[in-house]
Amino acid sequence: MILEVVVLAIKPGSTAEFESAFAKARLIIASMPGCLRNELQKCVETPNRYILFVHWRSLEDHMVGFRESPQFKQWRALLGGYFDGAPLVEHYTEIKG
Repeated sequence: MILEVVVLAIKPGSTAEFESAFAKARLIIASMPGCLRNELQKCVETPNRYILFVHWRSLEDHMVGFRESPQFKQWRALLGGYFDGAPLVEHYTEIKG
């Protein structure tokens, strides 16, 4: 399993609209093959910063299956206008034991 971690800075004054748009965008990610679950968290200290966690079955499910799909373009169209700079995207694997 791969954990995608995305740090999102949202334009000041547009967090409510972003959260509403994300409710729709979340369904797009959830419908993708290999997406196990997703979760959005809002920063307490910096209210226009969010972290998105997406659990994928594999890195390829994210980077090819989602990022190269028409659904990614829909996702980006819903949310991209709210970003205050490029999102930071990293992938993690669990250390067992």
